[in-house]
Amino acid sequence: MSTLIGSELSQFALDVAAGFSTAGGKRIAPRYFYDDLGSALFEAITLLPEYGLTRADERLLRIHADEIAQGAGKLGTVAELGSGNGKKTLPILRAVLQMNPQITYQPIDVSAAALAVCEREIGSLCEMKPVLNDWMQGMSEIGRKREENLPLLLLFFGSSVGNLDRTEIPDFFRDLRSHLRPGDFFLLGADLVKDIDTMIAAYDDPTGVTAAFNFNVLGRMNRELQANFDLRAFAHEVRWNSEARRIEMHLLSCRDQDVFIGALDRAYHLEPGETIWTESSHKFSEEELREYARLSGFASVATWVDEEWPFAEALWRATE
Repeated sequence: MSTLIGSELSQFALDVAAGFSTAGGKRIAPRYFYDDLGSALFEAITLLPEYGLTRADERLLRIHADEIAQGAGKLGTVAELGSGNGKKTLPILRAVLQMNPQITYQPIDVSAAALAVCEREIGSLCEMKPVLNDWMQGMSEIGRKREENLPLLLLFFGSSVGNLDRTEIPDFFRDLRSHLRPGDFFLLGADLVKDIDTMIAAYDDPTGVTAAFNFNVLGRMNRELQANFDLRAFAHEVRWNSEARRIEMHLLSCRDQDVFIGALDRAYHLEPGETIWTESSHKFSEEELREYARLSGFASVATWVDEEWPFAEALWRATE
């Protein structure tokens, strides 16, 4: 896949150039995990015994689907940020369809393969209009084409919001709110702070699946940006940052090395022990989620918390 369009670099290349030039060390935005291979690896992660987050997310949606649907009421559209294969969305859609038989489901994802699986899983239930785009561009596209006057329910599962920098989260919610109308609903899944060893194990499983997911971002740079990363020259590293309340994933350079990125026509040097920061997974409290809602133009309607793995589903309503 070429990264050049005319004389312009792809957004991936531009973001890598910016991330490798920051004063605080080299970084790659976590959205670049999710090419087709990365999306498949993440689905495998959700099956790991150490990764209780997805099971907690799914339990809450399954157990409380009817309450969530009743809280949202009459709807015209259900949209979803980063839908993946749509598996965890099924209970919500089935509950919503009981009250809204003509609902339209619009999953937003950057992976065409994930959207194709989602369409196979859900397409028979209701009208489906997949949106192949990133989150905000996808929301903008839905907003431009939105005709019905009925409220929209936006879904955002898996605590993906935790991948953002904490300082960016309030602006992210405000941006989302700008694409919604008063009376629309937002259902947010968010992982809560818990035992440190439990959190670290969830991102450093002994099977090595999460490590493969992490390494794949280097493989993607090799494939799409004509880079020459030697994946065997890096190690998967997981840290808990107690001050920022986040899990961090890094790719640690195991030796002194120079890496060339052809799309940028530039080489980068890595010292032994230097890392490329690939993901932050922030953890939250219930009070913090309610404050985010208040600050970004939402009213908190209800919050459900899983008993086995502290995880929350928060239903918000867009205010005037």
